[in-house]
Amino acid sequence: MEIGLGLIWYAVFIVSVTFHEAAHGLAALKLGDPTAHNAGLVTLDPLAHMQRSPIGMIVIPIVSFLVGGWMMGWASTPYDPYWAQRNRRHAAFMALAGPAANLALVLLAALVIRAGIAIGTFTAPETANLEQITVARTPGLARGAAVLVSVLLSLNLLLLVFNLLPLPPLDGSEIVTLFLSDSAAERYRAVMTQPGFHLIGLVIAWNLMSLLVGPAQTLTLNLLYPGAGYGPV
Repeated sequence: MEIGLGLIWYAVFIVSVTFHEAAHGLAALKLGDPTAHNAGLVTLDPLAHMQRSPIGMIVIPIVSFLVGGWMMGWASTPYDPYWAQRNRRHAAFMALAGPAANLALVLLAALVIRAGIAIGTFTAPETANLEQITVARTPGLARGAAVLVSVLLSLNLLLLVFNLLPLPPLDGSEIVTLFLSDSAAERYRAVMTQPGFHLIGLVIAWNLMSLLVGPAQTLTLNLLYPGAGYGPV
């Protein structure tokens, strides 16, 4: 079961991260920066993204699953920093495209769950976890499908919350500039690009996630199952 569960996690991870990064690249292309497109990364072919980020898309996900039972990792999409500096709002929308892609996958998973409930395949779990956002009414393929769609929702919810944190190098740090004046955004960028800030930002973000994931999952469960009254996960 562990091997099968690991394969489900890895398949969902690869699809989710690829979708996230391709969304960044497509948004940049549409907004005037073809860097990612020229590098062949405006694509849903995961191999292109895995070749660019083998540690973040192969090694770390497998290690994190073996250690913690769930997967995390990363990839990256190149962009022109001079374009971003000249077009800060476009750069912010490019950053927003990645979390928006994860939100789309969360909504897709939620729609599949609601459809499964409507046809009698799925039902609400008594207790929820990352792999049990919904449960099957019968064993067999339905049970595997319930785990798959649960992991799809859970992982993309994690990626959505994590990447929206306004800390470098996460997408949320760029999105912040949408709400700043030109002069304030310039000063903000100067601070955020200082050496060492990315490492500090990641450490803070990782610690914040332990506080945010539970409430985010509880809110999602109660939206998915109105009236169920799920408590803290």
